[in-house]
Amino acid sequence: MADKKSAVPAPRLKALYTDTYRKELQAELGLDNVHQVPKLEKMVVSVGIGKNKDDKRHYEVVKNTLEKITGQHPVDRMAKKSIATFKIRAGMNRVGISVTLRGARMYEFLDRLVNIALPRVRDFHGVSAKFDRGGNYNLGIVEQSIFPELSFEETQVAHGLQVTFVVKSQHKDHSRALLEKFKMPFEKKGGE
Repeated sequence: MADKKSAVPAPRLKALYTDTYRKELQAELGLDNVHQVPKLEKMVVSVGIGKNKDDKRHYEVVKNTLEKITGQHPVDRMAKKSIATFKIRAGMNRVGISVTLRGARMYEFLDRLVNIALPRVRDFHGVSAKFDRGGNYNLGIVEQSIFPELSFEETQVAHGLQVTFVVKSQHKDHSRALLEKFKMPFEKKGGE
């Protein structure tokens, strides 16, 4: 009897990474061991509810948006600190909503984000090339309407979202090289 997992083909970007990108990155970066090659560990898609924390309709719209674009059920985030100016107390629920993507869903979401959603941004000149100290990358999206999974009615309540790429790498440049292999459209500097 055949295993069910073997019947489902691997996502396109995952297959490209394991078959070609990993070897190319090892040669380009001059790495001795294949385990030193940068690897995408997970992607976290999150939305802060902010001033609309008491509005149930806004919460439902955000929750449905994340569920549709990621294909996974989102989780409520609680406040870690008390902030008097924003009327937030530590442990307060529904300050934000997030989804953590790993494996096949992560690669499928990355493929849709890079090849379908980002080209739909009006006056798009590329994404910022700033990485944090650990080599992770954060991408802020101003409006959810760039995702084709959402209908016009579902984009009436506009909200932004943040996508965090958690990359296992030794250096920021290695992380950037990995995302460039996945065709992440970084903004050009000067006359490049």
